[in-house]
Amino acid sequence: MGQIIFLRHGQAKNNVERVLAGRTKGIPLTETGIQQAQHTAELLEHMNISAIYSSPIQRAKHTAEIVGEHNSIDVKIDDRLIELDMGKFTGVPYDEIFTSHGNVFMKFYNGELEIAHNGVETFSEVKKRVLGIVDHIIENHPDENVVLVTHMDPIKAMLSTVVDLSPTNLFELIIANASLNIFREKECKFSLSGLNVMHPSRFDQGW
Repeated sequence: MGQIIFLRHGQAKNNVERVLAGRTKGIPLTETGIQQAQHTAELLEHMNISAIYSSPIQRAKHTAEIVGEHNSIDVKIDDRLIELDMGKFTGVPYDEIFTSHGNVFMKFYNGELEIAHNGVETFSEVKKRVLGIVDHIIENHPDENVVLVTHMDPIKAMLSTVVDLSPTNLFELIIANASLNIFREKECKFSLSGLNVMHPSRFDQGW
């Protein structure tokens, strides 16, 4: 039985500034984010991981490199782990989007047409690509523990295929920066064995 471990990137500049960065280049991890990634790398040291795949976006790639260096594993880049294409909302502050368009996140999870009309990748499209790389892992890393470094909504997409979550549940669920979200796989069936797993020192901190 293998484990597919989804790791959200560490805290990045856009998280602190509450801006929808999407696929914007050049947005780095904060010093806190680097420290979070280092703590997570230490956790993974005990999990017998055999491979690390990462989104090409800088904040995820840097997180993956920190984990890879600590565990002596090379990082493979895979576009299926990339952040959402936020379309017309790219680079816009959360509060500004909510004022002008309402709760776009709820609309995203509901699959409302307004999302696609603004050039935003749909949740069903995210699920399709995430399940694509999961199938690749099952085929190429049978019974191994593999880390996939990505972003919040690709992780939610995986969760929604294993657990019956409503759009409201998906909206309210926060996947913490640099947290591990662990799925056990056996005969192409999945079970959730860890959600927001992180270094004990972080449990009393804001996410």
